[in-house]
Amino acid sequence: MGPAVGPAKQAAGAPHAVDRLAALLAEDLAAVDALIHQHMASPVGVIPNLAAHLIDAGGKRIRPLITLAAARLLGGGGDGARKLATAVEFVHSATLLHDDVVDLSDMRRGKKAANLIWGNSASVLVGDFLFARSFTLMVETGDIQVLDILSRAACIIAEGEVMQLAAANDAETTRERYMDIIGAKTAALFAAAGKAGAVVAGRPGAEATALETYGRELGLAFQLVDDALDYGGVSATMGKNSGDDFREGKVTLPIVFAREAGDDSERTFWRRVISGERSDDDFHRAVALIRRHDGIALTLQAARDHAARAKAALEILPANAYREALADLPDFVVDRAY
Repeated sequence: MGPAVGPAKQAAGAPHAVDRLAALLAEDLAAVDALIHQHMASPVGVIPNLAAHLIDAGGKRIRPLITLAAARLLGGGGDGARKLATAVEFVHSATLLHDDVVDLSDMRRGKKAANLIWGNSASVLVGDFLFARSFTLMVETGDIQVLDILSRAACIIAEGEVMQLAAANDAETTRERYMDIIGAKTAALFAAAGKAGAVVAGRPGAEATALETYGRELGLAFQLVDDALDYGGVSATMGKNSGDDFREGKVTLPIVFAREAGDDSERTFWRRVISGERSDDDFHRAVALIRRHDGIALTLQAARDHAARAKAALEILPANAYREALADLPDFVVDRAY
């Protein structure tokens, strides 16, 4: 069984889905960027300096874009949606700062990880500052329901990170357990971003549920593609950070598929390397085993399935430019692997 054929490539030079969505929401996004810099300001210099090192490093702002688009799609928007989008970005940034400390990461968004420059303690504390700022912004909207949505998401994300920590170096991690982990640590914020955008637009019913489902399924697809890219994706081209999951002892879906399909000697290999006893050469063998058992293809098929569910969730919503832009995102997420 070879890799499934990916979606057709977009025309050379054509803007991808995130750029199109950002252009559609340019005024809102500019206001969110201003709010980000306003609210990460502090007389304690290390706070804005460390935060800016991460936040200004070129992230695509996908999660706040979902909040802004969800609100505009349903006829809302304005100050409340912008504050929520900023809160979403702060929650995401805080989790990245904490993740890099836990994972002992060297790089983030193509730059040296903040904890290597300012130290672990400063990174954790600035992450806490960004979490606190996010709650300030939620309160400023005056909507207790959006505060409930995003505060619950923050709790779920933390639970997911702890679940992942508990599963580290456990070669017997199942597909079900792994999907629970990424559903919490990655998809929960995507889901909250969509639902909060609908609620702040005054549509807390079926539309909010649809956008919550959209966000959750998109988030799952996003993480699964990242899993595949850590082992080279379809093209088998290794990026600068390829193999990070392997070196950190994380069992992701490509490994789950390879381990389940492998023989006893291969399962012994996985137990050894995931437990922490590994060399540089072991990564190359891991990639070979994953490809032998179609771990990349199967992971990307799972990502495509979640992407399709994300698009289907939008069908009950009003047909307009914002829905169309959101519907393009799942294909863009999956296309990254090709």
